Amino acid sequence: MAIARFPNVVIDCPDPAALAEFYSALLDWKVEKSSQEWATIRADYGQVIDFQGVEAYTAPQWPGQHVPQQMHLDVVVDDLDVAEQAVLGLGATKHDHQPGTTFRVFLDPAGHPFCLCLS
Repeated sequence: MAIARFPNVVIDCPDPAALAEFYSALLDWKVEKSSQEWATIRADYGQVIDFQGVEAYTAPQWPGQHVPQQMHLDVVVDDLDVAEQAVLGLGATKHDHQPGTTFRVFLDPAGHPFCLCLS
């Protein structure tokens, strides 16, 4: 028996409001609350991603492990080319290292890696 419906993901970052706006636009989720220290986005079906402000934040250095990525999101899309143009327009950066053909690696505005993956 499950004790919870689904986990919330909390992502450390230097600017919670800005990163919440980025992922809100990427996923078409609503920004629920936002402050200098914390921001939350929520899907219509209830899933939540929180963004926590960290004063001395250091962005991951993927694919190296000197500053490990710690976690990343895989975002499923129907068309990699269309999705790539959309996330670049939102402020993401395409990573130089692209290890696969069915997904593409990007960095969000705070430097966290995330992947666009074909459905």
